[in-house]
Amino acid sequence: MPFLHPLQDSAERDAILAGGPLVRYPEKANLILLTSRPPQLETPLHYFDRAITPNEAFYVRYHIFPIPTRVDLATWRLRVGGLVERPLELSLDDLKTKFPPTRLVAVNQCSGNGRGYFEPHVFGGQWSNGAMGNAEWVGARLQDILRAAGIKPGAAEATFNGLDEPAAPSVPDFVKSLTVQHLMEDPDVLVAYQMNGAELPMLNGFPARLVVPGWYATYWVKHLSEIMVLDHAFEGFWMAKAYRIPDTPCGCVEPGSTPARSVSIQRMNVRAIIATPKNGARVALARPVTLKGVAFDGGYGITQVEFSDDRGATWRRVELGPDFGRYSFREWSALWIPKTPGYYRLMVRATNRAGESQPIEPLWNPGGYLRNVIERVDLTVA
Repeated sequence: MPFLHPLQDSAERDAILAGGPLVRYPEKANLILLTSRPPQLETPLHYFDRAITPNEAFYVRYHIFPIPTRVDLATWRLRVGGLVERPLELSLDDLKTKFPPTRLVAVNQCSGNGRGYFEPHVFGGQWSNGAMGNAEWVGARLQDILRAAGIKPGAAEATFNGLDEPAAPSVPDFVKSLTVQHLMEDPDVLVAYQMNGAELPMLNGFPARLVVPGWYATYWVKHLSEIMVLDHAFEGFWMAKAYRIPDTPCGCVEPGSTPARSVSIQRMNVRAIIATPKNGARVALARPVTLKGVAFDGGYGITQVEFSDDRGATWRRVELGPDFGRYSFREWSALWIPKTPGYYRLMVRATNRAGESQPIEPLWNPGGYLRNVIERVDLTVA
């Protein structure tokens, strides 16, 4: 049913995110600028009406400045060392020829995607919902690389470092870690050198990056140059201090409060996004309106997407597009015919194979992470 008065809160929640200009960086289409030092570029929502995000539209997120702007493949090597039998120095050609290539379609999503909508507001990049993308990645399995190096007994974690280096000693280098158990048990963790059939764009990690499907993009280290196997848990800043969530079942606390304990963020939760029509659009009475978007989760796979035009009182299942794998975006679409003029709120929610869905009220944590509230757009029908 329509509502008698405009739904102002959607306009208000978008106000903080509306000022970002469109900019064009090398190899990129027009993206929304958050910051330039380092680059943080957001994908406009209309690109999420399809399962695969074009390379030129894929969002960009860096943590330290300056960033790599060129790589000499004649000298670049991926070095594998630490607690291994045979330290390696792999060229890009080595990655392509010495290890079986693996193809995987997977979502890369910034941990802070949607942070700009948190109330109360939290520190960090004020992303809307476009800090994500989905691509077909091709690369070498990390477990194959580690087997070639020969992991020694007692190995606990591996760290991952890229070519981006801080300009000042006071700024911590961006180094992430994963357990050796995870890496050796998950054949889908890749060192990727191809993205949607082409080499990686420079701003998305050329010549090779880590792909950790199902996990937030903080682990997807770009411009990968070094892997070190350790006999202990890594305690660097970007693991011990940053990218942490409350140690609660929901990863949330009461808005404005401080969690008693925290843990590193890991697997993505289930989400659905409305790409079209855009928020605030005017549509014609009694004319079909095409609704489109994507849904995804951390690897269980999407089984159902529903939408509502009556503030969640009733829900209708929508049509799902092709299934490109459990880590991929799943397209959804529906036709909606508004029968009465007025103001409408359309809402969408997804459910995965584990039965997980989305909350109707947003959850909160001080890092601005894990946002997966039921999304909505407000329309005028006339």
